[in-house]
Amino acid sequence: MTGKELKAFANEVRIATVKCLEKRGFGHIGGCLSIADVLAVLYNGEMKIDPKDPGKKDRDMLVVSKGHAGPAVFAALALKGYFPIDWLDTLCEGGTRLPSHCDRLRTPGIDASTGSLGQGLSLANGLAQGAKLKKLPNRIYCLMGDGEIQEGQIWEAAMYAHQYKLNNLVGIVDWNKKQIDGTTDECISLLDIEDKFRSFGWYALTVKGNDPEAIRDAFSNVRENQGDKPAMIVLDGTKGSGVKCIEEMVFNHMIPVDRELADKCLAELEEVKASL
Repeated sequence: MTGKELKAFANEVRIATVKCLEKRGFGHIGGCLSIADVLAVLYNGEMKIDPKDPGKKDRDMLVVSKGHAGPAVFAALALKGYFPIDWLDTLCEGGTRLPSHCDRLRTPGIDASTGSLGQGLSLANGLAQGAKLKKLPNRIYCLMGDGEIQEGQIWEAAMYAHQYKLNNLVGIVDWNKKQIDGTTDECISLLDIEDKFRSFGWYALTVKGNDPEAIRDAFSNVRENQGDKPAMIVLDGTKGSGVKCIEEMVFNHMIPVDRELADKCLAELEEVKASL
């Protein structure tokens, strides 16, 4: 995909996410919108996937450790043809295949059940090491929230990944600077995330977190330079990215999404769509 096509896909992810959250009435809209750009890159060239065969043995896998952003992931999967787009209208309903958080037993294309924050990197370690032991070509990606990496388990997993040279593992931190109780600086400051992972023996870099072309270049950089190390890409972005009225909210982690707000969001996104 061209850079313009990646931006268009990310915008469609945002549109579909807003629509399904409006139907539900509430949701984790800020952290869903902020990962649309990296999802566009992952599902359009970075990951080796097959929507017609979601369980293919040699596929690349994505652990969405910030599982509350499931609606954005579901939107990306639907747009790639893993399941019908109208499934998005059933988010969190009884009998749905799309719960609020990622569940590999319910949703085609979901590789890991997540939502208990801080655990995804450990899970990704297991998938990466398992692939190495079986001599499989899978690359494992783990998408984490910035507030989530305040959890101690993340750093135990970081040590483990370096110790066992899991160079088929790529971590991604959505550094959008906000969490449920306020900014990350107010809660527990993260300081220099890239430097922290470097000190744990990882290959790490920081890029513009809401620029699909910069993100794609970062993944290329990792493939060329990580050597025998696990890699971490820090996405320096904005919570609610792509929708100004959400970006500007002080608290936008999990909020009511009524028709009025949805219409305002969709109007912005339709303007972006028309410009691409």
